[in-house]
Amino acid sequence: MQQTPLSRPRKALHLRVNGHDREVYVRDADTLLDVLREAVGLTGTKRGCDLGTCGCCAVQIDGRPVLSCLTLAAEAQDAEITTVEGLAGPERFTPLQQAWAEAGASQCGFCTAGFLMTADALLREHPAPSREQIKAAVSGNLCRCTGFIKIVDAIARSAAAQHALRSPCATAAPAPTQCA
Repeated sequence: MQQTPLSRPRKALHLRVNGHDREVYVRDADTLLDVLREAVGLTGTKRGCDLGTCGCCAVQIDGRPVLSCLTLAAEAQDAEITTVEGLAGPERFTPLQQAWAEAGASQCGFCTAGFLMTADALLREHPAPSREQIKAAVSGNLCRCTGFIKIVDAIARSAAAQHALRSPCATAAPAPTQCA
């Protein structure tokens, strides 16, 4: 009897997900999306198209956004994987998530995790992106509910808020010459 990719035995795989070490058992053909949702139990990452065209399944591997529906789980061995559940602590939003809520960037919410993961990577690499850079960064993410304006607004709002927090004028007692 010939074995198919799905009938082959599972192998142990070490993953580091949201700062926690995990050992999971996977087949060679298992995608990172399937392993995160089914073996690890993190369901914030959504299955959209299974073709890499919608961005709903975006997670970060070593800080870079990847489409987990197109990434074999074995490719993430020993890498740092961040899912939407790992963006913030259990009782607070990140500035990006807060800006998302304030701008009304979510409608049904199905695409939100993928957008957040892509936007988070953009803002870490480019803390003050232009609107054109934001649009380019999220061009691989699709939302069927909004016109993208509020999504771009939320990312820009988060960048501005983060910039204000980094500004010396945001501290309690800035030097008089710094904020004049």
